[in-house]
Amino acid sequence: MPPTSHPSDEIKRGPARAPHRALLRATGQIHDAGDFDKPFIAVCNSYVDIVPGHAHLQTFGRVVKDAIRAAGGVPFEFNTIGVDDGIAMGHAGMHFSLPSRELIADCVETMISAHRFDGLVCIPNCDKIVPGMLMGAARVNLPTIFVSGGPMAAGVDRSGQKIDLISVFEGVGEYASGKIDGARLLELESFACPTCGSCSGMFTANSMNCLCEALGVALPGNGTILATSPERAELARRAAAQLMRLVESNTRFLDIVTAASIDTAMALDVAMGGSTNTVLHVLALAREAGVPYPIQRVNDVAERVPHLAKVSPAWDGKRQWHIQDVHAAGGVHAILRELSQLDNVLNLQGPTVTGQSLAENLRDVPRADGDCIRRIDNPHAARGALCALFGNLAPDGAVIKVGAVDQHQMTFTGPARVFECEEDAFDAAQHGGIHAGDVVVVRNEGPKGGPGMREMLSLTSFLKGSDLGASVALITDGRFSGGTRGLCIGHVSPEAVEGGAIGLLRDGDSIHIDLAAREMTVDLSGYELETRRAEYAAPPRRFTRGWLARYTRFVTNASRGAVLEVPDEAVAVEA
Repeated sequence: MPPTSHPSDEIKRGPARAPHRALLRATGQIHDAGDFDKPFIAVCNSYVDIVPGHAHLQTFGRVVKDAIRAAGGVPFEFNTIGVDDGIAMGHAGMHFSLPSRELIADCVETMISAHRFDGLVCIPNCDKIVPGMLMGAARVNLPTIFVSGGPMAAGVDRSGQKIDLISVFEGVGEYASGKIDGARLLELESFACPTCGSCSGMFTANSMNCLCEALGVALPGNGTILATSPERAELARRAAAQLMRLVESNTRFLDIVTAASIDTAMALDVAMGGSTNTVLHVLALAREAGVPYPIQRVNDVAERVPHLAKVSPAWDGKRQWHIQDVHAAGGVHAILRELSQLDNVLNLQGPTVTGQSLAENLRDVPRADGDCIRRIDNPHAARGALCALFGNLAPDGAVIKVGAVDQHQMTFTGPARVFECEEDAFDAAQHGGIHAGDVVVVRNEGPKGGPGMREMLSLTSFLKGSDLGASVALITDGRFSGGTRGLCIGHVSPEAVEGGAIGLLRDGDSIHIDLAAREMTVDLSGYELETRRAEYAAPPRRFTRGWLARYTRFVTNASRGAVLEVPDEAVAVEA
């Protein structure tokens, strides 16, 4: 009986492919002639030494490869780049973080398309690596499974209190304001990140790894099993074996990732209080999957989904939960189990990489513990923890994690204090240039204007660590870390360099924020805005050569996912 046909037959079948087979033999991955009859499986890893979430992935990748071979496939591993947002934070390196997502997507597309693989295992972990791989997987549309490297445990200080990376960032502000001394700051630095793995809160990396479960492209536990747990290695083995079943059934990525499954992922996101960056990445994934998904749809989902979990950086009263607590409470599927009781929230009949529907995956999942994960009849809030704001200051939308905002800041009106870049705002914060009641506006930090839409965790954490955190608002066309909490509104679109209203603001303009109404406005008439727009001149581009010069030319604003589009493609999409 002839072997089953595979896409990889293009590089390994027939006399004309003898040179190809010679090269394949030279890789050492072909153990005998029988391997040419087996599926060729790409293992897209992201091991790099400088990212703690990825430092262990070389060893982790070997577990996956061995499991693929044991299940009847031939594994071929390649690596993508990875940027550590925490290490890139607060300096010029952060310009490269979001753009790295596009490079990773291109890398996946290039490697898979050039080498005609039959299936794909993606091993991401941290911020831009997960969405980059998701976008690349959507382009190549092979049988695909995601298995992340897993989160680190929360740190524990000498008093036994749990701490995390955000504790250190906020500690910088506390130190500067005299609230703590140098010894305490060193203690935070030394104990906050105790192991390898993605940072321990519901920050961007862990949010995206959890969303992979809801999308249906990862096995249960992907988002919450600790990196150092033996369960994580077992998850890798099961994922590799399951990928081989997906290859056999020819169940492809876009058979699973649909408009309905993206809604399910967003439902999880707003229920668990994920990072605001997830909105950016979900919009980008939808675009790669060919799914129309306007940013307003985030609000549509949040209107029918309650907020069930407050995980770091949010506080649940005086308690702060971390990913390990979510796992102990039942993990992502416990949250989904609660949401499954609501009508028209989850795509329960949608396929998943388990080979079963989401409803079947949830059948034996126990109810939530009611503590770390609240039950559906006792939510933190009736509406989800993320939302988009609209108004004359953000006609195309802006994004906030409303679930991490204190109740007294749900409405806020104040004068604009305008800064042309993050550094200027941070300098003002350090030297008394920002006052209680101000609406701090940081512009020219969008995808195109930044470029790269830098995260501003250094600024937001400094404000939170000082006495100003509860008395100012922050608005930007840039973005925030998943570790940001408080009245911090990002992704303002159109961005300043597009002629957006944020670029027209002046010190003292009155800005009104109403989170319940999903509105953000400036007290200026349409005539005044148009008059200022006619006088506006965008600042010169910061990069005129290299990758970021190309990125600046082709990137769209945040309301469209900050994806790259060539000009004629952008016109076609808008039409």
